[in-house]
Amino acid sequence: MAGDPSKITVWTGYFDSRLSRSGGRRVGKEASIPQPTLDAVAWAANKAGIKKTKKQPEASHPSRPFAREGRLILSASDAMEATGESSKEGIMREIGVIMREQMKKSKEEGAKEMVSPPKGNRQKRAQRKSFRQKSGGQRKKKFGRK
Repeated sequence: MAGDPSKITVWTGYFDSRLSRSGGRRVGKEASIPQPTLDAVAWAANKAGIKKTKKQPEASHPSRPFAREGRLILSASDAMEATGESSKEGIMREIGVIMREQMKKSKEEGAKEMVSPPKGNRQKRAQRKSFRQKSGGQRKKKFGRK
């Protein structure tokens, strides 16, 4: 796999905005999102027009063996033809921009839904205990005081 020029390996860590460039991120901040999933990367690649993909969810990057992040293997010729880019960096930038736009859209839709708080009876929404009060804060003793 390492020497096959007809395949491009894309790791999810390449798009993680929480990582620095020296930490493993390979696209700019404008094309990265926090905690990208393999499904999100595969969806963005499909949206970019790349059809020949293969997911490997249990794979871990050699520099991050503790994190089972997964990788996406693309056909180099299909990816270059679909995106119009001539390098792996350009292909990854296209995928990242699509993911970033989708994240912004979903945040805006979530914000629109959260604008109006739920309506209803405030007393029923509140978590209340029983209306009966305990007697004076003291326990009843079996013998002696009541």
